[in-house]
Amino acid sequence: MLGITGFLLWLSFQNIEVAEGESKLKFIAKAWHSADKFYLMLSAVAAILSHVIRAERWKILLNPLGHRLSLRDGFVSVMVGYFINLAIPRGGEVSRCYTLYRLNRTPADVSLGTVVAERVVDLVFLLVLIGVSFLVQLEKLVFFFENINLQEEASSGGGVPMFIWVGLVLFLLGVFFVLFYIYKTRRYFALRMLSRSRSVFKGVKSGILVIFRLDSKELFIFHSLFIWLLYYLMSYFILLAFPETEHIGLLAALTIFVIGGIAVAIPLPGGAGSYHVLVPLGLVVLYGLEQDIAVAYTFILHGWQTLIIIILGAMSMFLSQYYGSKRRNSG
Repeated sequence: MLGITGFLLWLSFQNIEVAEGESKLKFIAKAWHSADKFYLMLSAVAAILSHVIRAERWKILLNPLGHRLSLRDGFVSVMVGYFINLAIPRGGEVSRCYTLYRLNRTPADVSLGTVVAERVVDLVFLLVLIGVSFLVQLEKLVFFFENINLQEEASSGGGVPMFIWVGLVLFLLGVFFVLFYIYKTRRYFALRMLSRSRSVFKGVKSGILVIFRLDSKELFIFHSLFIWLLYYLMSYFILLAFPETEHIGLLAALTIFVIGGIAVAIPLPGGAGSYHVLVPLGLVVLYGLEQDIAVAYTFILHGWQTLIIIILGAMSMFLSQYYGSKRRNSG
């Protein structure tokens, strides 16, 4: 996955065309300096608030299971999860539950079930957004996806794009090493799984099914809507921050947001790589932005959001260690 990410980032970076003697990194830095920092800060506020609301929504899921979650513990756990996701795709879901267990002893299998339920709900909201976007921007989105196919055929001579081959090779290597590890440790692995599988399955199942017996379904839906609204505003504020994209409009911003959501859903570290290929393509194909500006904008958009996660995630890692050790000492 890291190999695919690196390749896609390199591919996107190559699409920046600069004058002779000008550095591509300097071009991106120049685009950063031209951005309106007020809108960048608004985007950061929307991002932080979305993480807070996600932690609050997690409380709603855990309450019927008899596990009281403070907003502090929920927020710290959520941010640690996002932080780990930057290195290990979807690994943050597990680390988020482990962090919560260290903070307040909520069983990790139960909290993992609630995270699975969250992800299903988020997937439903993403599909609804995609549907709404297709309704209001049908011609543009159909044209965009047709253009992706044309570009893939042009870049690969009508065959399979190179990054698909790279991904397939890496996937097969990963499967081989996992199977080899299981084979070498099959006895220990089998004994451990037999002893743990029933209790873990029971905990995960209760966490998933809790969504059908929430104390306040309306509040849960409201929080979910609010989270996705904030996600949209994160992207829209950054569009307003650049002179080249400030005119793009609310509906166009929704289309770019949906394209970015599809890219982030691909299991790569933090959506890096896929995001940097699809979003610039959308800005160029649909809204006539120059390729180099579109790529520079995307690097800044994704980099700014990633920087927020790194800062808050690193702080949360430290706080989880501090509060966890403090809890052990007091216990």
